[in-house]
Amino acid sequence: MTAVAEQTGAWLAEFTQLPAAEPWVKELRERAFARFAELGFPTTRNEEWRFTNIAPIARTTFQSRPAGCSVVHPKPVEKLTLDEARKHLGRYAAFDQNAFVALNTALWQDVIALRVPPGAVVEQPIEITFELHGAAIATHPRILILAGANAQCTIVETYKGTGSYFTNAVTEIVADENAVIDHYKVQQEGSEAYHIATLQASLGRSANFTTHSISLGGALVRNDIGTVLSEGTEATVNGLYLANGSQHIDNHTVIDHAKPHGTSHELYKGILDGRAHAVFNGRIIVRKDAQKTDSKQTNKNLVLSDDAVIDTKPELQIHADDVRCTHGATIGQLDAESMFYLQSRGIGKQDARNLLTYAFAQDIVDRIKVHSLKDSLERFLFEKFHEHAQ
Repeated sequence: MTAVAEQTGAWLAEFTQLPAAEPWVKELRERAFARFAELGFPTTRNEEWRFTNIAPIARTTFQSRPAGCSVVHPKPVEKLTLDEARKHLGRYAAFDQNAFVALNTALWQDVIALRVPPGAVVEQPIEITFELHGAAIATHPRILILAGANAQCTIVETYKGTGSYFTNAVTEIVADENAVIDHYKVQQEGSEAYHIATLQASLGRSANFTTHSISLGGALVRNDIGTVLSEGTEATVNGLYLANGSQHIDNHTVIDHAKPHGTSHELYKGILDGRAHAVFNGRIIVRKDAQKTDSKQTNKNLVLSDDAVIDTKPELQIHADDVRCTHGATIGQLDAESMFYLQSRGIGKQDARNLLTYAFAQDIVDRIKVHSLKDSLERFLFEKFHEHAQ
């Protein structure tokens, strides 16, 4: 039996036991699983996965089940049926080249599909929380958010739990013309959890989209974030990742400027300690017709130990000639002059270290507009660095 067959065999048993579904759902699932079986799980020979070995996931037999899920969608947000979401599901997060998206599409059981009507301004956040506890369990959350023209909303997507389980999540977001979406994803799972997630956003003319990816837990984490911009679209893609012990966190982003006059800003910051390994791969694509594009990408990493490793690769693929694009990455330790300054004013070495580390992360946290989320992250960071000092 080939390695791919060994890896997909157990998932085939899961697939064949799925409950009956509408013909179009069944057909979509079958296409997705067939593609998953063809692709198999990626290996480090795949350029997109060169620094992330997902063998611990591939060689484990998981039993699929839905995670505990709570959804708060204030009025006038509408909950869609599967049939109402039909023309959108699987249209944006394509499964032809991504085995994990294919597996999610084949095995999803509960789909959260929400629509914000055109012109609606939703004052309270749409909150979607998944929580799972246990071992050898896999869950495949699927989210679809549709924001109509001139609509405004905030989305908070949270993952938490304990145990050596596997979360394989896919989120599709569609913003129509002039829509404004502020999206946050917080991954705060236990130290044994595996977390693979794909976010794909399709942004209409003059839409404004912001997403913050906060990765704080998990043994092995991979976030794939893709955005496709239309004419006059503005997109902000930010992230913060904290890794220590033997954690591995991989962030891959693609900002695709498909039309002219688009603007994008990207800032990812990472803090690594212990024997942690982090990966950042950020790609900006400027299509041939996307003149007057303005794009800036930055990745900054703070490495607190000799054994921590960061592999960072900012990329620009520019096919237009009238653009302004910049990218850059930094890897460093705590600033010696700042440490000296704090210690010269009576602050102990460890406290000074914690203050500077906290300040490094605070730059991302300060950009969060949801006060309750910002407060909880500030508490988490304070407690984490304070605990580290003990």
